[in-house]
Amino acid sequence: MRKRGVVAFLVLAFGVTWGMEVVVSRVFGLSLANPLPQLSFAFVPALAAVVVRRWVTREGFGDAGLRPRFRAAWRYYLIAWFGPLGLLAAGVLTAVALGLYRPDPAALSRIVPGVPGPALVGGLLLLVVVLTPLYWGEEFGWTSYLRLRILPGRPAAATLVTGLVWAVWHFPLAFLGYVTYSNVVLGLLLWTTGFLCQEVMLTWLRLRSGSIWTTSLAHAGNNMVLSFLASGLLTAAGGLDDLIVMPVMQVPQVAVCAWILLSRRYRGAPVPALSTNR
Repeated sequence: MRKRGVVAFLVLAFGVTWGMEVVVSRVFGLSLANPLPQLSFAFVPALAAVVVRRWVTREGFGDAGLRPRFRAAWRYYLIAWFGPLGLLAAGVLTAVALGLYRPDPAALSRIVPGVPGPALVGGLLLLVVVLTPLYWGEEFGWTSYLRLRILPGRPAAATLVTGLVWAVWHFPLAFLGYVTYSNVVLGLLLWTTGFLCQEVMLTWLRLRSGSIWTTSLAHAGNNMVLSFLASGLLTAAGGLDDLIVMPVMQVPQVAVCAWILLSRRYRGAPVPALSTNR
């Protein structure tokens, strides 16, 4: 039944998303950078997980981590909220240490014309909270369904496989105008590394907090704080190519992931019991 659920989930998540992306871009001629198509794509993994849990395996939602658990997990909410900002700072310092970027205090204020740097950062941190329910659409599918079932009893391996699957799910975006790399193969390899790192950290949050909402918050922060500001500082202002910015920003992420995996942090975390069929 578990394998049947995993197969059904993957068929739905990939089939519906990839089909929609082709139709939106090739038939209707819309850019995949448009927020409206992105909104619909983002909820496909969650819908696939709901369909599988409810009608394919009939296992319910007991291990889905839907409870926010604010009181018990407040520390992990803070980590999820401010962690991307810390990773951004560490990535920029890495670029400085490598001689790739010269610090410019005014660069942050030039990312969005007319918005001072501190106000921009504060606004993005608030926006992350607002957008967390949107990023739940992916997290409920990948981190709160597939990762629990792909390799039961092997949390580290399951996390890496989930991260790889999640990366491949995004691959068509590199061929349909969402992102453009001067070297597509290298770009996809670096993109995949980023997804693997993110899934390792998201899994740690999910296991430690017992809630899918911490991972949704962190996912929103990764996109709206870490990626957006790194692009503004290092690519737009610093003149660095994305294929340079990506590995530089991944240096601190790899370090955090190595700490999580090598110190076996998953083993000390509470593991949600898989739902039983009804």
